[in-house]
Amino acid sequence: MMMLDFLNMIIGVLILIIGVLIGVAFLVLLERKVLGYIQIRKGPNKVGFMGLLQPFSDAIKLFSKEQVYLNYSNYIFYYFSPVLSFMLSLIIWMTIPYYFNLIVFNMGVLFFLCCMSLGVYTVMIAGWASNSNYSLLGGLRAVAQTISYEVSLILLMMSNIILVLDFNLLKFTEYQMFIWFMLMMLPLSLCFMSSLMAEVNRTPFDFAEGESELVSGFNIEYSSGGFALIFLSEYSSILFMSLLFVIMYMGGYDLSLIFYLKLVLISYLFIWVRGTLPRYRYDKLMYLCWKSYLPISLNYLLFFIGFKMMLN
Repeated sequence: MMMLDFLNMIIGVLILIIGVLIGVAFLVLLERKVLGYIQIRKGPNKVGFMGLLQPFSDAIKLFSKEQVYLNYSNYIFYYFSPVLSFMLSLIIWMTIPYYFNLIVFNMGVLFFLCCMSLGVYTVMIAGWASNSNYSLLGGLRAVAQTISYEVSLILLMMSNIILVLDFNLLKFTEYQMFIWFMLMMLPLSLCFMSSLMAEVNRTPFDFAEGESELVSGFNIEYSSGGFALIFLSEYSSILFMSLLFVIMYMGGYDLSLIFYLKLVLISYLFIWVRGTLPRYRYDKLMYLCWKSYLPISLNYLLFFIGFKMMLN
């Protein structure tokens, strides 16, 4: 019996990984299409019907290209940091409470925060191990940005956790049956959304990849499979962050069509922002975190602690 359970779990994990990878492939296609129409041009439309097979042909092209081996890199760290980054971005998905043969995390929020914090190290090691000044500078900027926004992200999540008094993501569904948390705490949800964008290095906070200043940031020396893995981990994080936003602020987790539409809407918002807003200035980014989001999240946290105590 235990063997059968173990086999079920392995099959569940495989389905999860394949599902995430296909989701990422079509998220990339959606992004390219939407950006195309924002810039009044066609997106990918040649490979397959309406360009549907474009992500798969890109993946085959990327993984079959020549892998560059740097003479002066710290080779093992340089080679394995994209792999670790991709693994972490997939491991995070286990925190979502599936309804079949996978683990339900009672401490799902804490597990998510631990994995997100480990993601900082992969960026730092990738920037340092390439032994290039540009990649090191890009890595340092990315690390400073991610660590700063993790602080505000955690404090913003604390307000929700104080209301629910549980780290299990399933509980958020029960507490949002009659009213979404987004309607109760609109300023917090907007701060949370922009903190998520900063956390996954998306426009307008994409300083890790400031092409105009740093050539391509921490991943400048990566080609072929290494670049593809960094790319995949970034987009799988975007998809997960959209899912987290829906669970925490837009009604929680239920396997209905509306839930998936909400998920696509938030993912679309990430893309829409990229097509609309210019990159922020770096010092303004840090001021936004430490002088705006931090005081707002702390004040709201105190308010909700008082609110919860008053209810009890």
